[in-house]
Amino acid sequence: MPTATWQRLDPGRRERIVRAAMAEFGRHGYSAGSLNTVARAAGVAKGSLFQYFEDKLDFFQHVAETAAEGVRDALAPWLGDIPDGTGYHAFFCGGVLAWVDYFADHPLERGVIAATHLEIDPDVRAAVHAPARRLYSAEVTSLARQAVQRGDFRPGADPEAFAALVSVLLPHLAVAPFEPGFEGPVPLYGLPREELRARALTLASSLFAGFGPIPADPTPYAPTP
Repeated sequence: MPTATWQRLDPGRRERIVRAAMAEFGRHGYSAGSLNTVARAAGVAKGSLFQYFEDKLDFFQHVAETAAEGVRDALAPWLGDIPDGTGYHAFFCGGVLAWVDYFADHPLERGVIAATHLEIDPDVRAAVHAPARRLYSAEVTSLARQAVQRGDFRPGADPEAFAALVSVLLPHLAVAPFEPGFEGPVPLYGLPREELRARALTLASSLFAGFGPIPADPTPYAPTP
C-alpha cells in the first residue's frame, strides 16, 4: 500500500513514476524490471521509491492496480446494469470490442497485463492478479447473473463458469493482437483494427453461444455519446 508520503506527492510526479514503472515492468516483467531504470526515467532518486512504497512488490502491486482501474474506468459503460432494451449478447460483445480498442490504444497498460500474467514468481503472480480478478470476477459474474435472470442465457446456465471463461479470453485479447509470441488457433497478431475487431467478435460470440442463443441481430452495443 502506498505510504502517506506518496499520497502527499504532487499528482504529476506520481503519474510520471507510475508511467515509468508501467514501461519498465511491461517490457521486462516484475522479476527483471529495474527500479534504477524506473527512477531514472521518472526523474527521481531510487531511494525515494522506498519512501513511497514498502518494497518492490508493493510498488508493482500499485502499478498493476492502477492499470486495472484505468481499464475499469474505460469500460464503465459496459459494467453495472445491462441497459433496458439491450440483450446481453450485444452488451457483452460491445464490451469485448471496447476492451480490444482500449489495449490497442494503451500500450503501457497492455504491457502491465502481460507482465502480471507471465510473471515467473508464483507468489508475485498471485499478489498482482488480485486487482484483475476483482474486475473480471465481480463485474462479469454480476452481469452474467443478470443475463440468467433476464432470460438471455439458457435456463441452468452457470454464470460463474461464463465469468471464468471470460477471464481467460480477455487477457488473451489484451495482448495477443499486439505482441508476437501469443499466437493461437485464431490468428490475431498484426491485424488491421477492423479485422481484429471482427475476429474478437467471433471469439466473443462463440463463447456466448455455450450459454445462450445468438440473436438474429448481433450488432454490438455502443453507449450513446
